[in-house]
Amino acid sequence: MSFNKWMMFVFLFSILSFSISGFASDKEDPLTQHKNNNTVKEHTVEPSHEKVENKATHTKVATHETEHSVQGHGHINLGEVLPLWSCIPFACMLLSIALFPLLTPEFWHHHFGKVSAFWVVTLALPFLIAFKGDALYEILHIILADYVPFIILLWSLYTVSGGILLRGTLRGTPALNTIMLIIGTILASWMGTTGAAMLLIRPFLRANNYRKNRTFMVVFFIFLVANVGGSLTPLGDPPLFLGFLHGVSFFWTFKILPHMLVVSLILLVVFFTLDSYYYHNEGITPPEEEGVKVPIKLEGAHNFIFLAGIVLSVLMSGIVDWGEVNTFGVHRAVQDWVRDFLLLAMGILSMMLTSLKLREDNNFTWFPIIEVGYLFIGIFITMIPCLLILKAGSKGDLAFLINAVKEPVHYFWITGALSAFLDNAPTYLTFLNTALGSFYAHLTEAQAVPLLMSENAVYLKAISTGAVFFGACSYIGNAPNFMVRSISEEAGTPMPSFFGYILKYSLVFLVPCFLIVTLIFF
Repeated sequence: MSFNKWMMFVFLFSILSFSISGFASDKEDPLTQHKNNNTVKEHTVEPSHEKVENKATHTKVATHETEHSVQGHGHINLGEVLPLWSCIPFACMLLSIALFPLLTPEFWHHHFGKVSAFWVVTLALPFLIAFKGDALYEILHIILADYVPFIILLWSLYTVSGGILLRGTLRGTPALNTIMLIIGTILASWMGTTGAAMLLIRPFLRANNYRKNRTFMVVFFIFLVANVGGSLTPLGDPPLFLGFLHGVSFFWTFKILPHMLVVSLILLVVFFTLDSYYYHNEGITPPEEEGVKVPIKLEGAHNFIFLAGIVLSVLMSGIVDWGEVNTFGVHRAVQDWVRDFLLLAMGILSMMLTSLKLREDNNFTWFPIIEVGYLFIGIFITMIPCLLILKAGSKGDLAFLINAVKEPVHYFWITGALSAFLDNAPTYLTFLNTALGSFYAHLTEAQAVPLLMSENAVYLKAISTGAVFFGACSYIGNAPNFMVRSISEEAGTPMPSFFGYILKYSLVFLVPCFLIVTLIFF
């Protein structure tokens, strides 16, 4: 079967399958539908079904969750009726990212946007035919409430960091590379994994441009700076920020410092050992520019002001409450829109006040952010059924998985495994609410979260570390992973394929670390 025929077959199969699902759901007994609607009043399991007790919680729910999965009288909860095979377009999207660059690299380079659009249509069209207004709401919601702020944050950080240039002779030795990873790991908790990764990846690549074996360096950079380092504060990683919005105190996450130190120290020791081995076997002497060592000089330092503005804007959006605004039926907090406009302003100011010559010297191009933008709109939309089924908890097709989560070790590994391929923020929230429902079903969220932090802290630690650490397991596990990969490839550093990254690095280096964390803490 030719490629075009195969794609058409998948497309027609999706339309037929979703239409059958929609017909089946339309035939649902009215009493059952009414019962589904009433679940919106329950607090215990789904994040979208929480009872809002105060305005702070109200803003947080509206900002980060699909709070209208059940939309008023007579509407179904899509997560309860969608079958598991509705996740096929998402699986195909991931397979496209994994296989096309290997099998048809030239085609992929020129047409990755079209491939992403194809899978979006394959999901969206039958989804809309089957579920009409409910489906339209979910698509608009994930675009406006998730994808738009996601890509704006990435774009602003990418633009601002691209205007910061470290000139001079900085050559990557095992000691220097390890120091840079330590610095990045520390920064990640305070300026976010994306901010730290975008700030340091170019100097890191430039320092090692004379080395033969660079791929493993970037992979460990993703492990530490783009993921594990963001464990200590809500600013570090989206799941922890979401926990902060739902009542987890700002400095509570310091309680997972021991977990972070164990993983970080193991990875740093392994990295230093590997780098030392390759460094000595390569037999390459660090070149000097015209025999003269050029002093280290930082240019574009004014962009640190814009970088601070980005971090403060994100923090502001989680603290203040300015009400809500309805955009195409999707409720978002006013402060979230303000944050997005502030981030755009930071990026635009950086472009206006930073010379093109500096950006050119920094090897800055727009291709990495364009690639991420095209691919992640496909990822976000095609994973809608996966997230809805997950949020349906014990009433969805993943009930067997949700019901199996009982011990801290279950929370750690299942939250982590799903976070490696799905959006780790809603995954974190789903299992946070599963834990709250298990221990404090009779309490409101505002009452239950402080008790979970104190009486059953080990469960919250398991959820938090699972969501953050496992984001390093794949290129799509956390926002900066794919960006770092794109920037590195553009700079001439070969990177492993999607599955190559998982098989050669994640399974070999990360999973043993997680097993050690399990044995020690869970």
